[in-house]
Amino acid sequence: MRPRTRVLLLAVLFAVLQLANVTGRDTPDSKNYLSYALSLSGADKREAAAATIDYVCAGRAAIAHREQNVHVMRFHAPDPAPAVARECREREWRQVEARLAAGQGGGHTVPFMPERFMRIFEVRPGYPVFLVPFVSVLGVTWGVWAAGVAVTCAGGVLVFLVLRALSVSVPLALTGQALFCVLPCGTTAMRPMTEGLLLALTLAALWGCALVLRGRPAREGVAVVAAALLALFTVKHAQALFLGVCLAGAGAVVALRRRWRGLPRVRGVAALAGAGCAGALGTVLLARLLHYPSASESVQDLLTDHFARPDRERPWQEFLQLQGNFWTEWLRRQLWEPLFPAFLAAGALGARRRPGFGAFLVAAAFTGILNQAGHPDINIWGDRLITSAWLLPVLGVPLLLEPVVRRTAVPARGAAVSHSMR
Repeated sequence: MRPRTRVLLLAVLFAVLQLANVTGRDTPDSKNYLSYALSLSGADKREAAAATIDYVCAGRAAIAHREQNVHVMRFHAPDPAPAVARECREREWRQVEARLAAGQGGGHTVPFMPERFMRIFEVRPGYPVFLVPFVSVLGVTWGVWAAGVAVTCAGGVLVFLVLRALSVSVPLALTGQALFCVLPCGTTAMRPMTEGLLLALTLAALWGCALVLRGRPAREGVAVVAAALLALFTVKHAQALFLGVCLAGAGAVVALRRRWRGLPRVRGVAALAGAGCAGALGTVLLARLLHYPSASESVQDLLTDHFARPDRERPWQEFLQLQGNFWTEWLRRQLWEPLFPAFLAAGALGARRRPGFGAFLVAAAFTGILNQAGHPDINIWGDRLITSAWLLPVLGVPLLLEPVVRRTAVPARGAAVSHSMR
């Protein structure tokens, strides 16, 4: 069976498994992105609001139905789904109508939240643009689901391409693709949020790095990195800044390390570092030129519960105090259930087997830490902000398994040759 056929079969298997949860994947921010996409497809504010509210409330009703089915005291009670959906629609429409009546109808998003908060989503057109063809052709429910499947499968394929560019065997490259789908990065990518597209674009940048380090013409890999950073700016410009800075730092570390050890210079590393620097600088300049919300505005959003309370007078002092509290509690929870640290350690060991690429891999994974540090809220669902860090084990574990697979393959080939000589 050809490698591309195996990749396709794995993607199809993943898509079939996702039919178990077509609805109920949304988060509170999902309705902002969905209403943005519906607005881009031509719907007016009330049409976009109606379709978005129906989708969100249907998901909440489905969750309520499933939870009651397995509740040991209420599983035989009447289905709560109709009441949950009705109450959800009434609550959402009440808030939207009040804000529309107050004149908060500008921009592409439906005013589900205060205007300052919605401004954060107005400057992220990338994911809504990605959603448009799916919801236009398949409708909201199946369109959102299909978009999640498409972007998650694309991420898995990019993992396969990165590993193959590093000369990893096909079975191990397929292992990386499978890890992307089954680990929390795949679960998060399936949600109607920016994270799926963010992960795919980060992997595209890593693919560009792998192509350069493999010896391909530097302009090809650098062009892939630059395109990924540019697209990431439209999805979430803070992440484009983080990735640009981290890739630039990784390029500098690789160049200095090789020079310090007296090793020959690797062609293209300086170009990758330059692309990262250009991406970071371009992100800062373009964000200021377009008057995007600043870091101070993001901190105020965090500390005022999405601007529901007055602005803080000393936001950065409180933010730093919250950082210490957050990471202390985060570490305690990780030590309690150390699956994530164990995977990170395994990924880091695997990254050491390709020191040049490993530096870029660790840098890309570190953007997840930076993203989480920018939002030290322990209540955000599923550690989705730190999800980029899962790319370290996704790509690192197959690299770690290389010698094991090689040692088992050599005796098997030797036995086959011995048998053929009898």
